[in-house]
Formats: sequence, structure tokens, C-alpha cells
Amino acid sequence: MAVDFPVSPSESTELDAFDAIRGRADDLRRALARVIVGQRDAVDTLLIALLCRGHVLLIGVPGLAKTLLVRTLADAVDLRFSRIQFTPDMMPADVLGTELIQEDPHTGRRSMRFVPGPIFAQLILADEINRTPPRTQAALLEAMAERQVTVAGQTRSLEEPFVVVATQNPIEQEGTYPLPEAQLDRFMLSLWMDYPPRADERQIAATPAAPATSTDAPSEIRTPKSEISNHNFPSLADITRIAQMPLSAHVVDYAVTLARATRPADVEAPRLTRDYVAWGAGPRAAQAMLHAARAVAALAGRPTPAIEDVRHVAMRVLRHRVLVNYAGAGEGVEPQQIVDRLLETIAEPGA
Repeated sequence: MAVDFPVSPSESTELDAFDAIRGRADDLRRALARVIVGQRDAVDTLLIALLCRGHVLLIGVPGLAKTLLVRTLADAVDLRFSRIQFTPDMMPADVLGTELIQEDPHTGRRSMRFVPGPIFAQLILADEINRTPPRTQAALLEAMAERQVTVAGQTRSLEEPFVVVATQNPIEQEGTYPLPEAQLDRFMLSLWMDYPPRADERQIAATPAAPATSTDAPSEIRTPKSEISNHNFPSLADITRIAQMPLSAHVVDYAVTLARATRPADVEAPRLTRDYVAWGAGPRAAQAMLHAARAVAALAGRPTPAIEDVRHVAMRVLRHRVLVNYAGAGEGVEPQQIVDRLLETIAEPGA
């Protein structure tokens, strides 16, 4: 015989709050679907990033609507959007901004005026980040880590929420500056966008204005007319509530076990890791998995994450944090294969 336990008023309020998050997320998905064909995994990854205020590394070949996806999301939630096209000759000032001498036309007095760069927005698309030199990459990554920039000795805070989505093109490597592993760790999530299924590609090809691949589409088609705004998704209350979601001990243990299993020097590492991994994920990876799992649970209307939520985000958190050694590279072993194997073999604690 089933027993119904009473729910206290405070618990009921919390459940209602998570139902509201799920409802607004579903509304947002429907709004984005008016413009973006398919790419459900990419949309969900960006929603997780918004709720966690985490940065995303987006990897995919040209023509997959990466730019349109991020721009449309910014429009739908009413975030200030900025796109930075990185090039080999770009300097840090082109990203952060610079101080210019300004002359008052009435008094003739000169003064310094700060001209903010494109980093002063809420949702940043850093297009082809691996095409710019390390000095400029470092300027962006410092802003990502500190959520502030320092120019001419003065520190300026960046507006919240502040999320960077950086893209890389995997098929063009000439003239590029790949991000070092330590800088890749600054990205909470990574996502590989693949070619769409045949049915989705047919729908894209048959669309007269081709909104799913062209930013030249009319604005009334390109921008979903959603009632969602940055005042209610994600709100500061949503972000705070997710950060404070309780975690079960076995969920924490599972995330820590996954992260440690990627380190070849760890006594718990499996044979695959010891043979083919040069460097594994650090403690920030376990934190990221748990925080992202909270967001996944919230998007489903649940007040606490489960093991399956950690498994759902593990690939996106770990893949760019695992460095394959020479033996692995020689045998064609990819970080994704290692993470897949770990998810298959590592059992839930207590199971």
C-alpha cells in the first residue's frame, strides 16, 4: 500500500519554482525551434550554461548554424549579444576596449575616455577563438574567469549574466593557435555539433529564407517573438536556487569517481586511462558535473539531481579536459572514446 507523505508549504513552494523553470525552458525551446531546425542537444547545452553561468566551447564544421543559434538565444531571452570574429592580427584591446584622448569642443580640454570593447555584453559569441594569438586568447579567458577586465589600471565589472560561447572549426588547422589544456579547463562545457539528420537537412533546404543557416534572414523570421526575457529566464533567483540545490552523497561520489578515473596517475584509474591518457580532468571537472547536473534536474522540474543527470552532462564536461598521450594518438584513440568507456564501466556507488 502506497503511503503519501505530506509536503510542507516551503517544499511545495520550491517544487512550484522548479516547475516554473521547466515551463519557461519549454517555452524557450519552442521559440528557438521556430528558427533553429533540430540541434536539440546544442540548445539544451546552452540552457544549462545560462542557468549555471558557465562558458561553452562549441566545435563544428561551417554551416551548422552555430552563430545563428547563439544570436537567436540572446534575442529570445533579451540578453545583450556580441559577436567577436577572431583573426590572427587581433589585439587584446580589440576585445576589451581602450582609452582614447577626447577633446572638449567648448573648452578645448583633453581627457581620457574609455571605449568599451565587444566583451561588454551578456552573451558573447567568440567565433573561431583558435584563430587569434595566445595574448588575445588570454585577455578573453581572463574576463571569463574573473568576470571583469582591467584596462589602463582600472578594473571594470562585466554585466551579469555573462556567458561566453567560443567556437572552433575542427577541419581548418593552418594558421591556428589551439587553446592550451589549462585554458580549455575554463570552459564548463564542450559541445560537438555534427551534420543534421536527413529529415532536418531536408527541412532546412526547403525553407525559402533558410533561417537555420543564414543570418541574412528577415528579422521577423530570425528572431522568435517570445515573451521570455532576461528578467525571468534565467532570473537571479533561478541561478541562486540551482546553486543551492542539495546533493546526495552518492551523486557527489559518482562525479568525483568519474573525474579521478580520467587521471593516469590515480590508483583508481582503469587500464584504458593509464595506457592512453597523458593528463586528466582536475577538481573543477567534478564541480562542473555537479553544477550542470543541478541545471539538468531543474530543467526537468526536479529539486535535486540524480546519477543519470551526472551521466547526462559527463561527456560535455570531461571530453575537452582529457589529453590523450602519444600512444593513444598513434592508435587513434579519442577523448570521447575514453569518456564513453568510463561511463560504461564505472558503476553507481553502492550498486
